[in-house]
Amino acid sequence: AVTGARFVLAALRLVGAALLSPGSCTFEDSACGYQWDYAHLPWTLHGEGHYISVDTSYEGEKAVLSSPDLYSEEWSCVRLIYQIATTSDTSTDPARLNLYLRQEGESFDHLLWSAKEPSDSWLIASLDLTNSTKKYKLVLEGEMGQDKSTSIAIFEIKITSGYCIECDFEENHLCGYVNHWNPNVNWFVGGGNIRNSQSILPKDHTLNSALGHYMYVDSVYVKRFQEVAQLISPKTMAPISGCLSFYYQLKQESSIVFTVYLRDMSGFYEEIWKTDRAPNADWALAEVDFNAPYPMEVIFEVAFNSAKGGYVALDDISFSPVYCSNRTGTPFNPANAGCNFEEDLCNFYQDHKDGPGWSRVKVKRNVYRAGDHTTGFGYYLLANTKFTSQPGYIGRLYGPTLPGNLQFCLRFYYALYGFFQMSGTLAVYIFEENHVVQEKIWSVLDSPKGVWTQAEISFKKPMPCKVVFVSWCKSFWDCGLVALDDVSLSLGNCQAADLLLHSPGECTFEKDECVFTQKKRSRGSWHRKRGPTPTSYTGPKGDHTTGVGYYMYIEASNMVYGQRAYLVSRSLRGTPGKQCLTFFYHMYGAGTGLLSVYLKKEGDGEEIPLWRRTGEQSISWLRGLIEYESDTNYQIIFEAIRGVSIRSDTAIDDILFQAGPCLEVEEIQFSSGYPDSLNEIEN
Repeated sequence: AVTGARFVLAALRLVGAALLSPGSCTFEDSACGYQWDYAHLPWTLHGEGHYISVDTSYEGEKAVLSSPDLYSEEWSCVRLIYQIATTSDTSTDPARLNLYLRQEGESFDHLLWSAKEPSDSWLIASLDLTNSTKKYKLVLEGEMGQDKSTSIAIFEIKITSGYCIECDFEENHLCGYVNHWNPNVNWFVGGGNIRNSQSILPKDHTLNSALGHYMYVDSVYVKRFQEVAQLISPKTMAPISGCLSFYYQLKQESSIVFTVYLRDMSGFYEEIWKTDRAPNADWALAEVDFNAPYPMEVIFEVAFNSAKGGYVALDDISFSPVYCSNRTGTPFNPANAGCNFEEDLCNFYQDHKDGPGWSRVKVKRNVYRAGDHTTGFGYYLLANTKFTSQPGYIGRLYGPTLPGNLQFCLRFYYALYGFFQMSGTLAVYIFEENHVVQEKIWSVLDSPKGVWTQAEISFKKPMPCKVVFVSWCKSFWDCGLVALDDVSLSLGNCQAADLLLHSPGECTFEKDECVFTQKKRSRGSWHRKRGPTPTSYTGPKGDHTTGVGYYMYIEASNMVYGQRAYLVSRSLRGTPGKQCLTFFYHMYGAGTGLLSVYLKKEGDGEEIPLWRRTGEQSISWLRGLIEYESDTNYQIIFEAIRGVSIRSDTAIDDILFQAGPCLEVEEIQFSSGYPDSLNEIEN
């Protein structure tokens, strides 16, 4: 494939600055209200070349450029024409251009898009912005990486109302549509009354004029049977569904196949329209129902059978969020196919012919048996308890019906206890609606005993189906406990879901320490670790995020009694109204000390205590919730104090900052110890 640059005219001049919408800029004689952050590298405005850039002639890690305040009560499309130029294609830390959305009332910026591919010509990125009543800014961040000679340039930012897949082909960047290059047949720009133009139609559809533009493909250079030309839309960056419409002309002397496909990020094609009418010389309207719940491209494909095949022309692609047909009914909501089992089984159910199966249980905080994954003291499902074990015993848990022909990402947490052989003790099957087994899509192989471990599975089935969790007790002598919690389903494969679902104020410590740094007041420090801590009878066996990932902890054997370790956030944007901080903490060990959370406002020396736990709490990861307010910039500080013995490892994981009040509030913000009742299971 080649970029649209191959088929774009040399000059990328668009409309004059006076006609540009708020937030748009061609950088001809000004930065249009865009401002750079003086704490970082400077941007340079090149008025003659009509671009703004940053390069490695200055020393620094990054440059930041932010738009004026913007409002967008309608769906809009941001188009960014940019270039990353570098001398090395294989840098381990390449230059990168990031685009963030900074919404009013949010302490964190939301990453919309990121690119690191160097090129010798301008590239175009198209990003859908959903409608919002909140004021926002666009923030561009150029990360310089480690290459000694790098420059990042932005030629144009253009914000238009509507959807990025819409195009009338009047502008030279073709709205980010690209032709998939083929030696013999390709989509070209037609019209414009340009000398030497290969235009084959007297008029376009948009302007009904010889000056207007459209896309076309003809069969003049066809060499082989079934030569194919593809015009590929920008990728949809937000879930959309409705009516896709376009105008086309088709002239054929031998059969032409004109088809429209959707292609997801794993390369799966779905045909949504094919021409079925006799050709004529006028523009014809085509309308097709369109559903893109996760990132997809629209592909306009023409296949010719001979060099005398004729031509196809295309113009005025548009989109409406209302279906073309009188389709009714609510779209599928993947949240209805998940469950944390706190209240009930949600939309899961059991077939009692299987026997007692899965039980919903709760474990009080204790130092012997782990609690649930959701909070550490809530409910989860338990199968194969000793009370129901019998040779060949099977417990099935059926999920709700899922629609066919959609890509799904299934995630859940499981923990296994008491098995000699773990493989096969928990499996996930796809059943057809009539409870006929279709296939096994996952089975446990091995996992740390008693650790909540995350599993994730991407799947797509043509027909409606159900996900079924099956626990299996092989024999009376090898029958243990299977625990299940926090089942979630999202649309798209798991890699795409990660990109879409990432929360900007979240830190799982999987890659690094995020917005946190060590504050060296003494020898005590936090360490990033995976797996169990070195000292027995203290610390977690695994992290909270996946069971096999990273967390932060203090190693008590390296510290002395009363020594403190501080993990301090960078300065966070103050916002009016309540904020909610969620995190998970692990305080297991007879000598456990203190864990405290403080708020420090900018310009104020005082550290305001928000939350504290003293002494051993549980063998489980427990959820902490803190509601706080700060209308000035602030920092959050996690302070751990080493207790009386080396069994004093304290850990934290999965920190999440969210705007607005906490949906639940902890009754006790400052407490010590765990309850006397140990190892009790409540049904």
